[in-house]
Amino acid sequence: MSHTETHAFQTEVNQLLKLMIHALYSNKEIFLRELVSNASDALDKLRFESVSNDALSEGETELAVVVGFDKDAKTITIADNGIGMTRDEVVENIGTIANSGTKKFLENMTGDQAKDSHLIGQFGVGFYSSFIVADKVVLTTRKAGDEKAAATRWESAGEGEYTLETVEKETKGTEIVLHLKEDMDEFLDDFRLKNIITTYSDHINFPIKMWQAKQDDEGKETEEKTLEQVNKATALWTQPKSELSDEDYNNFYQTLSHDFEAPLAHIHNKVEGTLEYTSLLYIPKKAPFDLYDRDRRYGLKLYVKRVFIMDDAEHLMPTYLRFIRGVIDSNDLPLNVSREILQSNRVVDKIRSASVKRVLDQLTKFAKEEDQTNYNQFWDQFGNVIKEGVIEDFANKDKIANLLRFSSTDESSTAEQRVSLQQYVDRMTEDQEAIYFITADTYAAAKGSPHLEMFRKKGIEVLLLTDRIDEWLVSHLTEFDGKSLKSVTAADLKEFEEEAEKELTEEDKKAREALTEKVKKALEDQVSDVKVTHRLTDSPACVVSADGDMSAHMARMMEQMGQAIPKQKPVLELNPEHSLVKKLDSLADDGKVKEWSLFLLEQAQLAEGDALENPAEFIKRMNALLSDVI
Repeated sequence: MSHTETHAFQTEVNQLLKLMIHALYSNKEIFLRELVSNASDALDKLRFESVSNDALSEGETELAVVVGFDKDAKTITIADNGIGMTRDEVVENIGTIANSGTKKFLENMTGDQAKDSHLIGQFGVGFYSSFIVADKVVLTTRKAGDEKAAATRWESAGEGEYTLETVEKETKGTEIVLHLKEDMDEFLDDFRLKNIITTYSDHINFPIKMWQAKQDDEGKETEEKTLEQVNKATALWTQPKSELSDEDYNNFYQTLSHDFEAPLAHIHNKVEGTLEYTSLLYIPKKAPFDLYDRDRRYGLKLYVKRVFIMDDAEHLMPTYLRFIRGVIDSNDLPLNVSREILQSNRVVDKIRSASVKRVLDQLTKFAKEEDQTNYNQFWDQFGNVIKEGVIEDFANKDKIANLLRFSSTDESSTAEQRVSLQQYVDRMTEDQEAIYFITADTYAAAKGSPHLEMFRKKGIEVLLLTDRIDEWLVSHLTEFDGKSLKSVTAADLKEFEEEAEKELTEEDKKAREALTEKVKKALEDQVSDVKVTHRLTDSPACVVSADGDMSAHMARMMEQMGQAIPKQKPVLELNPEHSLVKKLDSLADDGKVKEWSLFLLEQAQLAEGDALENPAEFIKRMNALLSDVI
């Protein structure tokens, strides 16, 4: 007996449906591309499962997608004889969005059609695109290998809930019937549907068929109809590059990635010899919304001799290139290959190594172009993940280092990261031995740091590193082009200290030693050391990390990530030429010395971006000191 249940959509699905229907109205024809793509995936999966389970292919007819329409009923039907779904799989794949990044993605929606359309393009559309053109969708599916009485019918008007019913279905696979909205009659047309299929889905590696009226001997249509194939059904990556246009490549990419935009570049290669495989790789223009989602599977589609094996084959591309989309089709892997086999496989390792080289070579080509538009667009979207490559991919560290971009103190630099390490080296002063950098939470904090004062005075450029990954980056990238990378907040900058020390008399040295001892005594519980510094010109003091301690910026990030960090005492450095330090030096009262010393320490910690343990006490102390001066 048939049993019908009513379920509510997951909140995110309901929200996405409402936004999508309005945001994608101008792109409404993509619904057919998405549904045909899903049907093709179902056929791919059945063909793969049949390799190890002969029962799934018994009595098999040709694997195909069938598209039809009924003008009177105002419906469009998309059917396949692929893998199908169980009842639980229907709920999992359609009733919910099983992705932890979805909520964050939806929070970025604004109600602005143009912007929301772009964001949905990053998310991927899939089945939900049905509701752009339909006010009711009925999906009937039967898992391959299940009894015909175990089929499931899913039905919804896209308004918050759906029904599930157990029904009979004679054949395996899935059939989707779209009941079109009143203003969608344009799709009840043979030529219109054919045009959409040939535009977006010509490359689908299975026949896409439509019902066509037979013609009599005089060329007139009869009532009898027959199924005719409307696409080429030739895997695009197997075709010669000379026969493919940019439009062909772009349409395949959009079907593959569910992206609305054309890719930034495609890389198509056929390799013959010791290994035989074809690769078609794409560099997107826009980052997907879940680029930093740890639970997200990523990678390329893997085929073996044109038989689909798996989605998101992450072993074919390293993590820092997880945004690359595309296909690898190998002649050397077994059809029953698993993720475990891919993990330590000589063939896979060689394909991966060559694919990474091709991607990095393409990015290097962009980076060397006189017009930097392409590379700047790429860097703004994917720069942070490329930085991961320095840490992850030792073999390509130097090549990746040449791709890195930063902001700097150069007068032509802005908050946009556009300065390469090679540009920095080319601009180094004559006697400069190191590449200097500073890490901070924001561009403004880095640019305004007192640690830069001496560097500005001497005309030395400093890289401003403000991405969360930069601390890890510089701990792995210790040199470039023979030049060491050095933090301007390092406790020991001998090159500046030694130069300044030469100009001091013995009397000056004794006076400064007395000053630091006095302040160190006043702050014995708060600092690890007190020194006189020559790195400051305008500020009275700054704090640096003691040798062997992690930087203050790194410590803050670790605490933000919930890591318990032992309390580190900073080194306080004083500028003896500043009026406030001279005021401190002139004091004899221990209580006043302590108050002024604490004031300078906390002021320096604030400039560094640290949070004070007791801000109210700092304000009270500052007011008291100002009252004494006024």
